[in-house]
Amino acid sequence: MTTEPSSMLDVQDFEPAEAVFRREVIEGLRQSPKTLPCKYMYDERGSQLFDDICELPEYYPTRTELSIMREHADEMADALGENCLLIEYGSGSSIKTRLLLEAMKDPAAYVPLDISREHLAKSAAKLSKLFPGLQVMPICADYTADFELPQPDKPAENTAVYFPGSTIGNFLRGEAIEFLRHIAEVVGSGGELLIGVDIKKDIPTMEAAYNDAAGVTAAFNFNLLKRFNRELDADIDLDSFRFRAIWNEQESRIESHLISNIEQTIHIGGEAVHFDKDERVRTECSYKYALDDFASIADQAGFDVRKVWMDDNNLFSVQYLVAR
Repeated sequence: MTTEPSSMLDVQDFEPAEAVFRREVIEGLRQSPKTLPCKYMYDERGSQLFDDICELPEYYPTRTELSIMREHADEMADALGENCLLIEYGSGSSIKTRLLLEAMKDPAAYVPLDISREHLAKSAAKLSKLFPGLQVMPICADYTADFELPQPDKPAENTAVYFPGSTIGNFLRGEAIEFLRHIAEVVGSGGELLIGVDIKKDIPTMEAAYNDAAGVTAAFNFNLLKRFNRELDADIDLDSFRFRAIWNEQESRIESHLISNIEQTIHIGGEAVHFDKDERVRTECSYKYALDDFASIADQAGFDVRKVWMDDNNLFSVQYLVAR
């Protein structure tokens, strides 16, 4: 089967402009402690690296969620109902989506959203060929921003957002509530959300998932610095940084960091940013939730948790929520 994008699929493009990219990077580096927006990790190369991460032996979330989907996709499809408009946030390679679409009953249309245009076009074309009777309407966008959703040719009975993986964990707690509120507005009262939520577990298992022996997660992080050099006229020496992910017990999250090996000043588009030796810039947070903790966040955002599916080892969950 070909993996080239089909010429019959038009990608609506709301990709952030370079000026927005530069501004958000500089704003993050001006904070104390320094941070970087993790969404910019997902250019074409970054998306490929993340796909590689999902195959690593240490990275339990993807294979565990896939096992949950294989066992319970029919139940999830029954919950979503017939003639549903399915919107997927951060669609990536859409492997788990295939399992869901195969189980769904006459979906009205499928709208995949992703910030990486090239990756999105390829995965959307694949799904369009796998499901020739399904209208696929890809959108390249930052899914946290406001943009207009396309209207399917066939009127839908209801709207559902599919948000697989553990990406909700990348949001700070307050941001997670606001983002879920945004989804509640998108789907409307009675609308649905099928979401992957990583579960808090033993620290060695969690830390190993982000400090893989092959160094793929480190390469994923360093790709962000490569983007700065290539796209934002930066002068970063990659050898002057190292990568490390650590567990923050107080915040219940894994934190990914790029750490400066030396005292140095880097430049991004004419802006100077100073680093002390061993100073960290946080590239990503990955919150791990207890079930009642996530239910509280969902409740504050206007959702009720109706059903939770988990693996036998309680490593990961897929949860079905309905907006009030």
